[in-house]
Amino acid sequence: MNKKTIIGLVLLVGFSSVLFMNFGQQVGGYMNFEQAAETGSKAHVVGMWVADAPFQYDAQRNVFSFTMKDDAGNVRRVRYANPKPANFEDAEKLVIEGYADGNEFVAENILVKCPSKYNDERGLQQTPMGS
Repeated sequence: MNKKTIIGLVLLVGFSSVLFMNFGQQVGGYMNFEQAAETGSKAHVVGMWVADAPFQYDAQRNVFSFTMKDDAGNVRRVRYANPKPANFEDAEKLVIEGYADGNEFVAENILVKCPSKYNDERGLQQTPMGS
């Protein structure tokens, strides 16, 4: 092999290694609070905010905090370094992306899934799959 081919292969392997390491540090997929705490990696957690627990926004620190129950029934306090998302109280489901920090979950992103206004307007109901 000539010298340029060897250098090219070394650069390709090095670049590929860096690329795979960065993807490995990305979100680890959908988990519940317990799994996210065990793995220590970033995760998507699906659940509902606990309506009877207080939520608050600290304007000085720019932190919104609330209590959420994941789909497995685990309850955690969630800390989000942004204002309360729009339509938070109307949420049908929440998908939060972040990581566990002790007994809290630090959310970096929050997706608020609200009931479809189109289904409500047309009187449509969701039916289970296979029915």
